[in-house]
Parts: sequence; structure tokens; C-alpha cells
Amino acid sequence: MERLANYINGELSPPVAGRYLDNPEPATGLIYSQLPDSGGEDLDLAVAAAEAAFPDWSAATADHRARVLQRLARLVRDNAAMLARAESVDNGKPISVAATVDIPRASANLEFFAAAATQFHSEAHATDHNTLNYTLRHPLGVVACISPWNLPLYLFTWKIAPALAAGNCVIGKPSEITPMTAYLFSRLCQDAGMPPGVLNILHGTGPGIGQQIVDHPGVKAISFTGGTATGARIAASAAPRFRKLSLELGGKNPSLVFADCDWERTLEGTLRAGFSNQGQICLCGSRVLVEASIYERFRDAFVEQVEAMTVGDPLDPDTSQGAVVSAAHMEKILGCIDTARQEGGRVLCGGGRVQPDAARCRDGWFVAPTLIEGLGPDCRTNQEEIFGPVVSLSPFDGEEDAVAQANATRYGLAASLWSRDVDRCHRMARQLEAGMVWVNCWMLRDLRTPMGGMKDSGVGREGGFEAMRFFTEPKNVCISYR
Repeated sequence: MERLANYINGELSPPVAGRYLDNPEPATGLIYSQLPDSGGEDLDLAVAAAEAAFPDWSAATADHRARVLQRLARLVRDNAAMLARAESVDNGKPISVAATVDIPRASANLEFFAAAATQFHSEAHATDHNTLNYTLRHPLGVVACISPWNLPLYLFTWKIAPALAAGNCVIGKPSEITPMTAYLFSRLCQDAGMPPGVLNILHGTGPGIGQQIVDHPGVKAISFTGGTATGARIAASAAPRFRKLSLELGGKNPSLVFADCDWERTLEGTLRAGFSNQGQICLCGSRVLVEASIYERFRDAFVEQVEAMTVGDPLDPDTSQGAVVSAAHMEKILGCIDTARQEGGRVLCGGGRVQPDAARCRDGWFVAPTLIEGLGPDCRTNQEEIFGPVVSLSPFDGEEDAVAQANATRYGLAASLWSRDVDRCHRMARQLEAGMVWVNCWMLRDLRTPMGGMKDSGVGREGGFEAMRFFTEPKNVCISYR
């Protein structure tokens, strides 16, 4: 059985205390590797290595930092097949998704911020004929990047790349639930010639090493993606220490379907938004709100599309729905479906655990894609993030009702809007309480634009120069001359 290692000061290192955690494969339920259960001694070593590396890395030219990131991007691309298989095994997602989405986007993240390092700019203002104000942006030092389990390498690189491009040294913590691609990535860092100490990767639990990273006095900023409850705990810990925080948290995102939509395009888009990665993406559209005049027609067509999805072995290229990430998460999802029934919801399809045909998957953690109707906006099913292949369907009557239902949660991460009426689309995009609004599409991203949530979906923005600015400290210089 393979034992993963931490990546500290350019070396693959076992945990100092010698403790390991089991890492199961979601499709089989069997333990297939172990990861370090890191502790304070590991963290102290990582922070010391990062602090030692910071002077040279922060003083290096933007071109030098860009070349390191470019080499990493190329190595991720060259090893895409290995990384995709590892992510499918580790996470339970279909290998087709890992190969066409997650790994290419991880490489694209590194390439984008390699280029951004050489284009990053600051501001200058001629106050009058004799005064000039300009802003210097200094890297912060040692920063923490804590990434989630649903898009393991994609979101890990999304966080570390801007921090490194801006000249910081990073303590990265991948999720203990899906550690494999981050471990393989650390081996690629060695091949890429990443200077020792610039990036350090520690494995372990959130309450364990994660909390210790947040509390460490040497960490100057924290970028976290994950659940809202965990984000609140991080904020409570970091605020008294005046740490910079970027928190991308949960979502309960609406997909709004109007009668004048492009029918086939909308069906495909809302299906993908609802069930990509088994619904385990914070941006998934788990509430489909449909104009009343087409509700029944859309519902019936949507049920047909969902029932046609193939639940199976994630390593089978024909699988469209894989396993959910853990036994505990499966039980949570099934419990949420039971709650929906108790609230009076009608299960249109799915509604329980499913066993794929593949013999090796007979004990895996698979949940049938599930559609539920008949629930009001205030019920738990439409208020709480399930984070699984469960979508609710509800009718609305006009724009005002659509906006009211869409905004009727404590979350405000994303929304999608499907209509051919351009005026309506602009009007509603302004009214929807969401940090990201897609119109006639879903999950199309331009890496130059900021990404983040409103309300309980988080604070701060990631992506583009916005992310690099987060990892710098601005200093204004005012020069008066005669």
C-alpha cells in the first residue's frame, strides 16, 4: 500500500510523528493508500523552510517566477493521464471528467498566472503638477492555501498559483479526503526545479493540521475554499490576529429557466449544472426554477434526461455519474433526500443508493441522480447545501417571483439564467444576489475575472489580478517635487 509524503523544503518527507490516515477509494470503499497525519512539528519545519526561501523568491524577477510556473504547467499537461486516473480513483468522479476538465484546468491555472506574473501592475496618480502618488505591492511572505476535495488539483493550483506568482511562499493543505493528486503534484514540483521552501504541502485533517496552519503566527494570509461552517471557524480564529482572509464557501445556486429559452441548450446546461461531479461542486445549480407556463413540459423532459445518465465505475470512460466522495457524505445525502420526503417533496427519479454493474464497485458509495418537486423556497431542501446529485424543481410566475425565489437563501455564490430576452437577462443579472451570474451557459470561466460569493458564500475574490492583489500588501508612496 502506497504511503504519501509531505513536501517540505523541496523534499518528500514522512510525518515527524509517524502517524498516517487511511485513504479509501470511493468506488470500492476499500483503503488503497495512506497519507500523513501531520502535526505541529511538520508545520514548523514547513514555515521555517518558507521563511528561509522568501527573500530570494520575492526578489526574483517576474520572468523567473513565470518560468517555474510554466514548467509546472507543462509537466501537469505531460502527465495528464496519470493525474486523471489518480483523481478518478481518489475522488470517485468519472475519469472522462477528470481528463477533460480537472487536469486541463489545473494546467491552465498555472499557465495563466505564469503570464500574469509578468503583467501584474500597480497604480500611479499625478495628483497635481508637482505631486505623484504611486502604489507599491509587496508579497506578504508565508501564506496558507487550503483547498477542498471536490476539484482537488484544479482548486489547489487555483490557489497556489497566484500566491507564488506574486512572490509569496506557500503552505498548501489539500483535503485529507482527496490527497493523491496534490502528492503527485509535489513530485512534479521537484522535476520542475521549484526552489526548496517556496511551496510546501502538508497533508492531514482540517481540525488537526488545518487549524494549526490557521493559528500559526508565521502565516500572513489564508485562502480557503470549503464549507461555510468551517469558513466561519477560520474567520473567528484569524480575525483577532488580523490575518488577511479569502473565503469561498457554500452555495445553493438557482438555475432560472424562462419560456423563451433555447430548449435543447437549456436542458443540456441545467442538467450539467445540476449533476456535474455528482453535484459536488459549490457552483452547481441545485435549484431549478422554471416559468410556470412550461414547467410540466420541462420537468418531464428533465426527468428523462436524468434517468438516462449512466451511474457506474468512475474508471469506465462511458460513465457519466461516479461515486460520491465518502461513506459519511453518502449517508448525509441520503438523509437529505429523506428530509425532502418528510417535507412533502415528491421524488421524480432516483432517491436512493445505487449499485453499478461493475463487480468491483458493489460496495462503493453511489447515489442515484435525484430530482424532487413540490417543495417551497423555505424548506430545508431548498435552503441547505446538500452537495450531492440532488436537484429540486419549482415553478415561478414572472420575473419578480423568479428573483424572489432565487434570492431566498443565505447563500449567494452563483446563478444561471436561461432566456433569449436580452433586456431581461441584463435586468435580472443585476437583481440576483450572486457573485457569478451565467446567462445561457454554466461554468464558462475567464481566468481574468474575479470569482467569489455574496452573503454566506464567502468574502474576497479569487481569479485574475484580483487574486494576486490579495496576496500582496499595498504601500502608497507620495512624492512632492519642484
